[in-house]
Amino acid sequence: MKLNTLLSAAALSLVFSISSFNAVAMSSPQLTGLDTPMISIQRFGQTDYSPQEVTKMFPAPSAGMVQHILTLPKLENEDDYMIEIQIGQTKMVDCNKHRLNGELKERTVEGWGYNYYQVDEISAGPSTMMACSDTAKQSAFIQIPDELILRYDSRLPNVFYLPEGTEIRVRTWKVDSTYQYSK
Repeated sequence: MKLNTLLSAAALSLVFSISSFNAVAMSSPQLTGLDTPMISIQRFGQTDYSPQEVTKMFPAPSAGMVQHILTLPKLENEDDYMIEIQIGQTKMVDCNKHRLNGELKERTVEGWGYNYYQVDEISAGPSTMMACSDTAKQSAFIQIPDELILRYDSRLPNVFYLPEGTEIRVRTWKVDSTYQYSK
């Protein structure tokens, strides 16, 4: 009797989870080469900075900072796309999970109203403390806690100011499903 009750409860939860499953609204696009947006990323430090026509209103990078300019190609239906941005550094790490400390701040260009993003400082963050049986270290991208997801907009580049040695990872997301409505 208890086994039947347990099986009924398990079956009921399985049916509920299957029937309440909604399609994921966003998924990473398949890399076919034809429909994948090729994002251009330029980097300028204080010594090699040269203002670009479309970003001349943004401030020049200060000492120890690098300006990253992400230029998105124009797409037919940009409302169906988003970009995900991760900020971090590539480091040699052991088997533990590592994070970096840093705060991503959104700023505005005075007089223009354009937004840009800045991380003033990045430092070592928390990590797990597992005993690693393999002492070999491997190269891995370690990110700050803040992750940024923006609407895809090719009209103006996305500008970031990050400490030297910091990287940006970008990927494009495309809508795979249609809206569902509640009436």
